Amino acid sequence: MHFLRYLFVTCIVGCVVLVYIKVTHVNPTTVALTFLLGILFVANRLGLRYSIYMSLLAAIAFNFFFLPPTGTFTIADSQNWVALLAFLTAGVLASHLSERVKQEARAANQRRREVERLYEFSQKMLTSDRISDLLQNIPGYIGSTFHNEVIDIYLLETDQVYGSSDAQAFPREELRGVAIRAETRREDSTNACIAPLLLGLHSMGAIGIRGNIPSPETIDALGSLIAIAIERTYTAERLTRTEAAQENERLRTALLDSVTHELRTPLTAITASITSLRSGMIHDPEVRDEMLAVIEEESTRLNHLIGQAVEMAQLDAQQVQLQWQPRHIEDVIQEAIAECRDLLESHPVKVQLPPDLPSVPMDTDWIRKVLHHLLENAAKYSEPGKSISISAEVKDSSLITSVADDGVGIDDAEKILIFDKFYRGQSQRYRVQGTGMGLAIVKAIVEAHGGEVAVTSRRGSGTIFSFSLPLSAGDPFKDDRRSATARRTR
Repeated sequence: MHFLRYLFVTCIVGCVVLVYIKVTHVNPTTVALTFLLGILFVANRLGLRYSIYMSLLAAIAFNFFFLPPTGTFTIADSQNWVALLAFLTAGVLASHLSERVKQEARAANQRRREVERLYEFSQKMLTSDRISDLLQNIPGYIGSTFHNEVIDIYLLETDQVYGSSDAQAFPREELRGVAIRAETRREDSTNACIAPLLLGLHSMGAIGIRGNIPSPETIDALGSLIAIAIERTYTAERLTRTEAAQENERLRTALLDSVTHELRTPLTAITASITSLRSGMIHDPEVRDEMLAVIEEESTRLNHLIGQAVEMAQLDAQQVQLQWQPRHIEDVIQEAIAECRDLLESHPVKVQLPPDLPSVPMDTDWIRKVLHHLLENAAKYSEPGKSISISAEVKDSSLITSVADDGVGIDDAEKILIFDKFYRGQSQRYRVQGTGMGLAIVKAIVEAHGGEVAVTSRRGSGTIFSFSLPLSAGDPFKDDRRSATARRTR
């Protein structure tokens, strides 16, 4: 290959000499400029060694064929010596400058490719939100982006090594030493490099790379990117845990508040009635019957509150086994109204349903609970004598059922919170008894059926709660239960 290139360069010089001797005759200056153009072309295409060879060969040919006396290597005029030396010097310098420009262009292209790869690598790291997933994926990301053979990531905090292969390529002690000293170590004989993971001046660990080692600048940038990604993921997980702790505290406070205001009230009434009856001071049969009625009523209320808590716990744990069967919503509505007749005795109920509503796959018991809670909610927040309307329609492959009341309505700011567990309206929480679980249960049941729940309200104009049921449904909890079972198996 080298011989052919030298031969090609020789042929270029020979062609220039042949053209200017046999075809056309020009002055020596034109010949020298032509040779310089050829030298620049060879330097750009073949490299420095071939352009220097052409410079020497062109100087010899220039002297022999174009400087008088021609046909000899003798130079008669001293000015021609100066011209020959200037030509040779210009050719060598031009070759060197052309080679230098090529090297700088190659280096710039290499830096550009490495910057592009660093950007690609940084984008890949953003896809992992858990520190365990990030550390397991980083070696693979680096290998696929920079085409390395083996990558090991070592963290000082956990003293663990995460690699791209099952076999650890770098000893843990070497990785730990580089991480502690925060100094990069390269081994050109084995084509390997170990660099620290630096976050500012703080060393978080080390990275070991074998095969296709990037430039030192790229390795430093790679270590900084990994350190930033690890710290970002750590921070995100800490923030998530903090938010979860705050949410748990909020729910715990709300639950305690609910227990204080709702569960203790019936217990107090029951205890007071039993104490009065056991004292033997109540001889009037009507008073005794009244107290027994209070005990029965408050026991029923207490049982209802406990039942809501159990339902909410089951729905949160996704332990609900839906019994799917096609039912007409009209039948379920009538059943729910019958269950709530005591609650609805002071509220006329209007049922407005089209005659051609299709049957819908549902768990009848749970959908009846949805309607029960919505009717109970409408009765609680409406003045006695105000009517409650129930309607249904088919829209977008779903059956939408609505329960409307003529109550005080809900503020716009509270609409996004109304379905949260234990949340109760600011203006009604002390006027109307309740735990704040009813609408949360409604939302959980409807979502378990693959539907959605919505509220439309305006302050002083009543409220409409709507829920949708797909005309064809499956078990939305099935995949979640399968995943939970698989996790328990592992």
